[in-house]
Amino acid sequence: MKYKAVIFDLFGTLIDNFTDSEYARVLREMATVLQAPADEFSNLWRDTFYLRTNGSHKTHFESIRYICRQIGITPTDEQVNKASDIRLDYTRRVLVPRPATLPTIRELKTRGYKVGLISDCSPETPEVWPETPFNNIFDITVFSCVVSLKKPDPRIYLYACEKLGVKPEDCLYVGDGSSNELTGAAFVGMHPVMIKDPGET
Repeated sequence: MKYKAVIFDLFGTLIDNFTDSEYARVLREMATVLQAPADEFSNLWRDTFYLRTNGSHKTHFESIRYICRQIGITPTDEQVNKASDIRLDYTRRVLVPRPATLPTIRELKTRGYKVGLISDCSPETPEVWPETPFNNIFDITVFSCVVSLKKPDPRIYLYACEKLGVKPEDCLYVGDGSSNELTGAAFVGMHPVMIKDPGET
């Protein structure tokens, strides 16, 4: 067996990427319950993506309150909790495996491969992860918001390999190519494989 492990990306690889229209609707709903200007809230939420994914904001509550401070409003705890629920419900709807995802991972494990995940994501993803079909199917999961590292930083790939107990050159890395993830994987010695969204032409 040439390879010992396969490490997957999440968004656009194992699950569909979210649509911009639905994402915009969710942000408007959050702004409404917070009594925040919808456009300003939405723009700030998008502009602070890096703070949520690099571990600067440890929880989605922190992100919500941070943006509200930037706008100059002070929501009640009840409003923040309602906005949080909207965000978490959206995350649950997004974290749905593509049809071939779980059978493929199970087959890889049956054949003796170690299987891991590296995802650039905000804190909502690891929070709802135990509720999803993905829970306990991977040997290791590495979430950027938890380890405070993002692709294509070489350290996030090396960290995943260390957790799996394999060398980078013994790993396939499978992703859709966003965030220069395939270049980052190749840089540390992994073997990158691009997977395309079925909806792409």
